[in-house]
Amino acid sequence: MNPDVQENILEKKDLKLKDERLMKKFSTKPLRRFNNFLILGTLASVMAGIVTGYLLSGFSFRESNNTGEANLIDKIKVSEKEAGLEGESNFTDSAEGILLEGGIEGEGTHHLDRGMGPSKYVYLSSSVFDLQSFVGRNVKVWGETISALHAGWLMDVTKLKVID
Repeated sequence: MNPDVQENILEKKDLKLKDERLMKKFSTKPLRRFNNFLILGTLASVMAGIVTGYLLSGFSFRESNNTGEANLIDKIKVSEKEAGLEGESNFTDSAEGILLEGGIEGEGTHHLDRGMGPSKYVYLSSSVFDLQSFVGRNVKVWGETISALHAGWLMDVTKLKVID
């Protein structure tokens, strides 16, 4: 064989060996295992969160709401001269006047005419009892002022007493 051709063949073999050493294929087996663990771990975390959320919302909140409602209903008294929760010192705000039907712009179901004109009406709603049976009477109301867009004063009434 020709020495130039032999030398050329040896050079090609050396280049092939060098290429093989530089360009090795990586095994994908460890990555597959890692991906499987990652997927299983994520699914387990999501399931644990769902179960925990269900248990927390299902047991603790329902029990506390049921007992609170029962205690509040026992404390509400309604008579011809008085209605609402007992004790006047438990309420933050009070007002006195003639109870009339109608709110303002959807705020309140009734209003209290204090004899100072429409700009000084106290608009009322009650989450405890029905105000309708006391319309046209001079009353004193206790409750909590709530925010309003149109009413100058909007109150959630929790106690009412008829004043003669």
